[in-house]
Amino acid sequence: MNNELLNFLSKHIEVSKELETIIVQSSNIKKYKKGTILLKEGNVSTESFLVLKGCIRSYLIKNGEEKTLEFYTEEEPIISMTYEKKEPSPHYLECIEDTIANVNSSEYEEEMFQKFPQFESVCRIMSEVMLANFQEKFNNYKMATAEDRYLNLLQTRPDLIQRAPQYQIASYLGLTPQSLSRIRKRLTNK
Repeated sequence: MNNELLNFLSKHIEVSKELETIIVQSSNIKKYKKGTILLKEGNVSTESFLVLKGCIRSYLIKNGEEKTLEFYTEEEPIISMTYEKKEPSPHYLECIEDTIANVNSSEYEEEMFQKFPQFESVCRIMSEVMLANFQEKFNNYKMATAEDRYLNLLQTRPDLIQRAPQYQIASYLGLTPQSLSRIRKRLTNK
């Protein structure tokens, strides 16, 4: 899995042989079984993740119901909303597939920033890209009908339809499973 990590980093920075060796020696790649809870509501997040293989879901429990916030798949970083603040998390992180991820702590990241300043630049750029993507998703979500949100998901992340259970997809789109079923049926009949 070190190859996947190096491939990901090389898309964003030039990885020298020295840096490659250090990354391989210091990477913290972990395997998680489907159903593993990586973060629970109320716990303080001490780790960030880079998904190398698999799928992780972020969700809240509101009024006794799970509300899916996001799905993270290959080459997507996950940083809890409260990671830097060291406050209790309002959400959960759950592996919905067997998952392999590179796992870091803020202390490790700070150490790497000191040794390799280009890492900090890459993280800043990645944060800006993530923020822009989330802002675009949010704006599209606010302006879209339920059917538009589903069609957008089919266009931008078709893999999720096969990877995540229907009720999680519905929750992610802000729908009930029954409403999503009706939309899918209506689109099939068109």
